[in-house]
Amino acid sequence: MSNFRTALIAAVAVAGLSACAPTVARQGYQAVDANPKEVKVGEDTKSTVLAKLGSPSAISTFEPNTWYYVSQITSTTTYHRPQVNSRDVTVVSFDPASEQVTAVKALDMADGRKVAFNDRETPTRGRELTVLEQLLGNVGRTVMPNTEENQPGGRRPD
Repeated sequence: MSNFRTALIAAVAVAGLSACAPTVARQGYQAVDANPKEVKVGEDTKSTVLAKLGSPSAISTFEPNTWYYVSQITSTTTYHRPQVNSRDVTVVSFDPASEQVTAVKALDMADGRKVAFNDRETPTRGRELTVLEQLLGNVGRTVMPNTEENQPGGRRPD
C-alpha cells in the first residue's frame, strides 16, 4: 500500500509541474529550405526571392518594392499573457525598374520600438439623449399611412 501512495504522489507532482510548463508558439515566416538572409544583393530578383522564400509576411504600404519576412516565438504560461521571446524581421528592398534586390536588412527585438497608442475617444456629432428622452422621444409623432402616393418607387397618380 505504501508503494501505491508513493507512486500516486509522484504522478500528481509530475502532473502539477507539467501544468506550469510554458506553451511555445511560432508565428510568421518559418525558414525551412532557405533563410531570408541568404538573398544576394544585385543577383536575386523578385521572382527568385518568391521562389526561394515564398510570399512575404507583409509588403510596405507606401513602398511596394519593400518586402518584410517576419517571424516570432512566444511562450505562454498558464493564464498569463504571451511573452515574445524572439522576433526576426528581414527587410528585402527591390529596385523599381529592374526588380533586383538592392538591400537586405535583418532586424531583431533590439531594433523594435514601443508605440504609444492614444486612448482618447473621438467625439461624435449630435447631442446625447437622456434615458427619459430616448423612451419618450417618439410619443406624439404620427405615422404616415401606407398609400401608393407616399411609397418610394410607386406609381404616380394621374
